[in-house]
Amino acid sequence: MPSTGPASTAFTCGVVLGFAADLAAGDPRRGHPVAAFGRLAGALERRLWRDHRGWGAAHAVVCTGAAVLTAAALQRLTRQHPGLRAALALGATWSVLGGTSLVREAEAVGAALRAGDLAGARRRLPHLCGRDPQALDGPGLARAVVESVAENTSDAVVGALVWGALGGVPGLVGFRAVNTLDAMVGHRSPRYRRFGWAAARLDDVAGWPGSRLTAALAVAAGPDPAGAWQAWRRDGHRHPSPNAGPVEAAFAGALGVRLGGRLSYGGWVERRPELNPMARAVVPADIARAARLSRTVGALALAATVSVRLLAAHTRGGQHPKNRQHTKNTKKGKRP
Repeated sequence: MPSTGPASTAFTCGVVLGFAADLAAGDPRRGHPVAAFGRLAGALERRLWRDHRGWGAAHAVVCTGAAVLTAAALQRLTRQHPGLRAALALGATWSVLGGTSLVREAEAVGAALRAGDLAGARRRLPHLCGRDPQALDGPGLARAVVESVAENTSDAVVGALVWGALGGVPGLVGFRAVNTLDAMVGHRSPRYRRFGWAAARLDDVAGWPGSRLTAALAVAAGPDPAGAWQAWRRDGHRHPSPNAGPVEAAFAGALGVRLGGRLSYGGWVERRPELNPMARAVVPADIARAARLSRTVGALALAATVSVRLLAAHTRGGQHPKNRQHTKNTKKGKRP
């Protein structure tokens, strides 16, 4: 639960500063903690891998648990030091957020498409998603970018902020650990169909609140709120992912475009239901519009989660045992 007093204020200030650091500089260039976590998780996978759900569940629990417990220990060490608590929150927030890098990569693909450089756009697409770029033409590349921007606004920004508001630094770190494990082993390849099942289901649970907040903010902040709401309610459940569906549908409605359809991952072709199917196809100019919406949603999510965190801390502070004792003594006519 959120802490009270100076510790909570310090954490909140750190989150705001960490968001600003991501906005200004993007992901850390070297020594990225998420990359280090990925290397450790990969090393453990090589030891634990079996074509079995139980071994995959053990891998997910050990990796996520180690990340959360480490963050909790660091948070406890800084409990009495607001400056250190703020610095810890700043570093954790900067490390787990990826909104600026997401927008930069999306805009790089968009610039290549607008210049007619299809080969350059294909080279940049793997920085955003795992689709086979050689199987995509210009409109297909543009659609892949808009879908990735929508989904990763939830995964790389809003979801982390929500769990930070709920669980402090362990919430931030735990969400990123779960999301990273899902990206590593949570897909339906022959190697990970069973081993990655637990990581994928854990990611579904962890991503649920952030995805709904992302969709709601896309409705509120997008250029077509009514269209976004209708697309979310009508088409969000048609997507195979319970969390990507509402977000992509809301973005599709907000931007007035059609998402979904045919896609290819490493030669494996999938046909997904279309989201907002009566709208027009995505064009390269829509990438910049999706990026602007992503930035707006991220800023609103920061405001919302910080407000909830401060309100919760204030409410809990009013119920602190010392406050309750003060009220009790006052009622009895005693000095506190």
